Amino acid sequence: MTRAISPLLPIVYSHEVAAAKARNAPIVALESTIITHGMPYPQNVDMAKSVEAIIHDGGAVPATIAVIEGVLHIGLEEDQLQKLAQLKNVMKVSRADLAFAIAERRSGATTVAATMIAAARANITVFATGGIGGVHRGAEESFDISADLEELARTKVIVICAGAKSILDVPKTLEVLETRGVPVVTYDSEEFPAFWSRESGLKSPLTLESPAAIANFQKVRDQLGIDGGMLIANPVPEEHEISREEMEIYIGRALASAEREEITGKAVTPFLLDTIFQLTEGRSLTTNIALVENNARLAAEIAVAMS
Repeated sequence: MTRAISPLLPIVYSHEVAAAKARNAPIVALESTIITHGMPYPQNVDMAKSVEAIIHDGGAVPATIAVIEGVLHIGLEEDQLQKLAQLKNVMKVSRADLAFAIAERRSGATTVAATMIAAARANITVFATGGIGGVHRGAEESFDISADLEELARTKVIVICAGAKSILDVPKTLEVLETRGVPVVTYDSEEFPAFWSRESGLKSPLTLESPAAIANFQKVRDQLGIDGGMLIANPVPEEHEISREEMEIYIGRALASAEREEITGKAVTPFLLDTIFQLTEGRSLTTNIALVENNARLAAEIAVAMS
């Protein structure tokens, strides 16, 4: 049985998350788009279970967030996870359409932006994901910029990722984050990572070397009354990375394919990820899983340090 957190809005906690909140245990939020749009079944279920186990091992409680038939779930039970992983035509919800999915009783997987909104609503301050959205290549013409960046500027959640997805324009993404006042901290490295690769060729704005230091940074931000989120970039483990030079070849081919097929809007990122999966013969998925697990591990440590 789940427990509603509002008499008006259909939001419920899983058993485990409700118990964790009751005892003030550290919790790590997880998005669901990576399950429905980022990986095929059954790898998506295996990945989701592995990530949750890693967070448990780190002393925190995982809270995978999704909309299922109009109900916003903070934490999923086993049967709900299995159902979500196999659903077809699931909405990919962000700030603009999260409320729409709930109002229309639809099922939707939460992006970084929507997960941050839901996590903040549930007073969860740490969130682990794969990579954030950002400024798309060619945005000077298309104006295609992810809502994730705006959400990071306004919603007080610490987001742990492996950097911006390297299919994006990473330099412009960092510029927008700087303009919006979002702290960008790379964990234990001077260089900002590029998702599948440990290096982007760009110096990280800030660097911290321990979860305790990250927790203390957030504590001082709170004391100063600074709103908005914080981005923690956690480089993929070296043994799992695909070099930046190699990835640029695959990304170039995937972008050309998307242009030929006139892929636009929310369909762009899933199309590019699937095309790169095919081009790398599955290596990109292996790296993706490794970096998500690595981010979950760090997120648990940060959540524990903050508690």
